[in-house]
Amino acid sequence: MDLNQYRMNWNYPTSIHVGAGRITELPQACRSLGMSAPLLVTDPGLAALSMIDHALLQCRDDGLKAGLFTAIKSNPTGQNVTDGVTAFKAGGHDGVIAFGGGSALDAGKAIALMVGQSRPLWDFEDIGDNCNRVDVTGMAPLVAVPTTAGTGSEVGRASVITDEAEHIKRIIFHPRMLPALVILDPQLSIGLPPKITAATGMDALSHSLEAYCSPLFHPMAEGIALEGMRLVQQYLPRAVAKGSDVEARLQMLVASTMGATAFQRGLGAMHALAHPLGALYDAHHGLLNAVLMPYVLQANRASIEPQMERLARYLNLPRLGFIGVLDWVLHLRNEVGIPHSLAQIGIDDKRIEQVGQMAAVDPSAGTNPIAFSASEYSRLFEKALHGSL
Repeated sequence: MDLNQYRMNWNYPTSIHVGAGRITELPQACRSLGMSAPLLVTDPGLAALSMIDHALLQCRDDGLKAGLFTAIKSNPTGQNVTDGVTAFKAGGHDGVIAFGGGSALDAGKAIALMVGQSRPLWDFEDIGDNCNRVDVTGMAPLVAVPTTAGTGSEVGRASVITDEAEHIKRIIFHPRMLPALVILDPQLSIGLPPKITAATGMDALSHSLEAYCSPLFHPMAEGIALEGMRLVQQYLPRAVAKGSDVEARLQMLVASTMGATAFQRGLGAMHALAHPLGALYDAHHGLLNAVLMPYVLQANRASIEPQMERLARYLNLPRLGFIGVLDWVLHLRNEVGIPHSLAQIGIDDKRIEQVGQMAAVDPSAGTNPIAFSASEYSRLFEKALHGSL
C-alpha cells in the first residue's frame, strides 16, 4: 500500500493538509498564519501523551514561543473557554493550535474567537443574527489538528459549549471560526482505543446521515454525505479491529471532515437529543449519537423512504430501501461494539420530560425531516433508553 497517494493539499472547505507524517508541518502552518507565539489547546488526557510534547518541541525548535492549555472537560464549558482566554493573554500568545478530539477543537475555536471580544461568550450563541456582534478583528488565527475521526470540528464554523449554570449545550457560531488551516495526519490517531474509535466513527456517520436526510436544498452537501457514509462503511470496522491500520485511520479522518462539511445542510433528532443528554449526563457525544441512530431512523421513516432507497443502492447493501439501511446500521453498531440502549451507558429515566422539552427547541431539531413535539421527543428518548426499536 502506497500511502503517498493520499498525501494531498485541499482547499475545500478550508486549507487542509492530508497525509501520514504531516504533523511535522505544524510550525510552518503557524507561521503561514502570522503566528510567532501559538497557544496549543488540548485536553488533559492527550496532554499526557508524547504527541503533544513532540508538537510543542517542533514549534519551539522552529523559534515559536508555544504555550500549552489543557483545562478542558470532555464536554467543554464556558468556564473552560474563559480560562483559556486568560491563559492566552497571560502568555502573550498570538494564535491557537486546537489539537485533539472534539472537545479540544471546540474549546480551541471558542478561545480563538473570544480573545478579542468585549461581549460575553453566550452573546454569540447561534440565534438570529448574533454572529454580527463578533468583532472579527479581535479573533486569533487558528490551526486545527484532529486526533479523532468523529466530530469534524476542524472544518466547522461553530463550537458546542456547555452552559453549566443552565445545564444546556449552546452552539457558538461565526463563519470565521472555521480554522484557516487543518492538518489531517492519521498517525496521530493510531493509539486511539477501539471503543473511542467506534464512538467517534459513528459520530462521523451520524453527521453524514442526518445531513443526507435533511429536507433543505443543498445537493452539494447531499453528495458529500453519501460518500462520507461509504467511507465509514468501508473503513470504520477496519479502524476498530486494527488500530494501526493507517489507511483506515486516514479514510476515517476524511469521512469525519466530510460529515462536518455536509451538515451545513442541517442535522436532526439524533443531535437534538444528544445535546441535552450530553449536557445533563455528561455522556460522550459520539456514543449518544451511535446509540440513538436506529431509533431516530425508525421515527423518521415516513419521511425518508426515498433517501434510504438511494442510500442502500449507493452502499450496495444486500437489502434495499429503509429496512436495508436500518439492518446495516444495526449490524455496524454491533460489529464495532456500540451498546443497544441508552440505559447501558448510564442514562436513567428521571428526566424524560425535560429531555423532550430541550430536544424540541435544540437548533438541530429545525432540520429533522419531521417536526417532533416535545412529547414525541420524550417518547423517542424513552424508546432509546429501554432499547425498544
